Amino acid sequence: ALDARREASKAEFAAWAKTAAPSGQPQVDPAGLHLSAGFGEGQGASATVRLGEKDQVVKLTDKAKWVDGPHGGRAVETQGAACELPAAGDFEKDQPRTCAAWVKVPASESFGAIAARMDNDKNFRGWDFWMQRRQVGTHVIDAWPGNALKVVGAEQIPANQWVHDAVTYDGGAKASGVKIYYDGKPQATAVEADALTGSIRTSVPLKIGQRHNNQPFTGAIADLRIYQRVLSEIEIDALAGGSRFEQILATPVDKRSDAQTQELHTYWLQTQDKPYGQLQAELARLELELAKIPGPATTIAHVMQEKNSPAMAFVLYRGEYDKRRDQVSPDTPDVLPAFPEDYPRNRLGFARWLLLPDQPLTARVTVNRFWQEVFGTGIVKTAGDFGVMGQLPSHPELLDWLAVDFRESGWDVKRLFKQIVMSNTYRQSAVSTPEKIDKDPANRLLARGPRFRMDAEMVRDHALAASGLLVGRIGGPSVKPYQPPGVWEAIAMNVSNTRSYQRGAGDDLYRRSMYTFIKRMAPPASMDIFNAPNRETCTVQRERTDTPLQALVTLNDEQFVEAARHLAELALKTGGDSFDGRLQVISRRLLARDFRPAEKEIIQRSLDQLAKHYTENPDDAKKLIAVGESKADASLDGPTLAAWTMLCNQLMNLDEALNK
Repeated sequence: ALDARREASKAEFAAWAKTAAPSGQPQVDPAGLHLSAGFGEGQGASATVRLGEKDQVVKLTDKAKWVDGPHGGRAVETQGAACELPAAGDFEKDQPRTCAAWVKVPASESFGAIAARMDNDKNFRGWDFWMQRRQVGTHVIDAWPGNALKVVGAEQIPANQWVHDAVTYDGGAKASGVKIYYDGKPQATAVEADALTGSIRTSVPLKIGQRHNNQPFTGAIADLRIYQRVLSEIEIDALAGGSRFEQILATPVDKRSDAQTQELHTYWLQTQDKPYGQLQAELARLELELAKIPGPATTIAHVMQEKNSPAMAFVLYRGEYDKRRDQVSPDTPDVLPAFPEDYPRNRLGFARWLLLPDQPLTARVTVNRFWQEVFGTGIVKTAGDFGVMGQLPSHPELLDWLAVDFRESGWDVKRLFKQIVMSNTYRQSAVSTPEKIDKDPANRLLARGPRFRMDAEMVRDHALAASGLLVGRIGGPSVKPYQPPGVWEAIAMNVSNTRSYQRGAGDDLYRRSMYTFIKRMAPPASMDIFNAPNRETCTVQRERTDTPLQALVTLNDEQFVEAARHLAELALKTGGDSFDGRLQVISRRLLARDFRPAEKEIIQRSLDQLAKHYTENPDDAKKLIAVGESKADASLDGPTLAAWTMLCNQLMNLDEALNK
């Protein structure tokens, strides 16, 4: 309808454009001006602002001081709230608005609100005119971050100089309805949240210079205006002191460019054409009704909180939910230590009971799982069942000693793992004899060291560590390394904020696997193939399978091919010019030993074949060493690097490299 009105109004607009003179037209239509805080007084402890149709005097806080403003005027410099206006800015999400102000900020990376009506204590409900790292933007929030939108300018404003900033919001509750301007010029934007459906109304006052009780703005503010409509680009340019409007009108009609005509037409529609204004109001009403229609269900994480009254539970006849017998109350099994009378009968009390000195299970179960992590099998093989259906421990005295020592050391996990891996039991050779294998095939007597395929995370981390790519930094947010395309998109809802997988870059691609972002419905494909849990259910003991898909991952996955190339580069640059020297670098980093003569002969034949192939097919070599985000070392010969890359790839797939 808006496009149709634009088309139908061309004759009316053309008639107006022929007679319109620069001096006879208001560059910024005063319609919809909600708040104007010019801060032109330049002195005193108060300022006069215009709210709606009335002027009112507001008291300035001690955080505000007068400074020189833009174009010879005055401004307020603040490091927090300069003043508050309880009656201003009480907007709903469907109400369009424009926020504009002259702003001067220091060269800092600070965050703060130029103006805001936002309640931090209620999940940041409300809205703001925002500044972060010198990027201007806005939040419109029901509950952060799941029910909110946030848009900021992609570029920073200059530091220590006056810049006119403006943000328009069309009331459609979508990030696409937000536009940002610096000095009257539209800016590229970055969308950080776009899932607003609820109300943004809040009872806290509007504050100039910060949110309700946090995020103070540091800098100077002049001529702050808030309109209850979307200003046109011409109007925003005029607020910024531009002369685009006069330039267009001063240009003869027959010499105006198409872009100038379109811009002037938009200004005329938004400020002077009543039918267009009525259509805009109708569109806003319809968009509000549309927003009330329930969309696809989104995930809601409920906060765990104790109920005032305990939940009722009953013994049921034959397990049928509608045939109740006796009501029962929560309690611990009689065979275990009694629940202390002075403990609260809730989750806190239960946690304390689990750590009682005479509690026989907690420490035993914990150390058994850690033993299973290191040896592949727990002292009690059924790690998830210590009851009558589980297996008896292979070494009960050892389990008891480890449990008591773990508890008395203050539940020190690092100390326990250090004890285990430094023990003679763990450090003995995994080599066995036919007689031992015949008598103890599962190694339950621990007569030899453990040998089993590493977990999914260890397989990836070992490849990165051997190649020198692994980033050792500890802590920080989850990262998104390499993943085949389309994995998330295949199962995501249309409105999901994890519909598209945005791969990381730089160090994010080479961090430990424990930092990998996990989507439960679509876990990382390479780790899933190596039996990593999907996080949908608790997993006490992982499965360990051997499938052809696992070989395809370690042979072809981008992460592993790139790691092989880096290992090859290390060998070529640090192993000298000899085959033996280079191979020694690889074997010691990958297997922690040197290859035997018979093994070297096989490896040499393989390398010769690979070198011949890539010398004859240099395009194949270029494609191979281009795999991964990191760039191949340009100082190395391409076919040679490709041949050693494939050799490293083969060696990284040895059974010895993938098994402990």
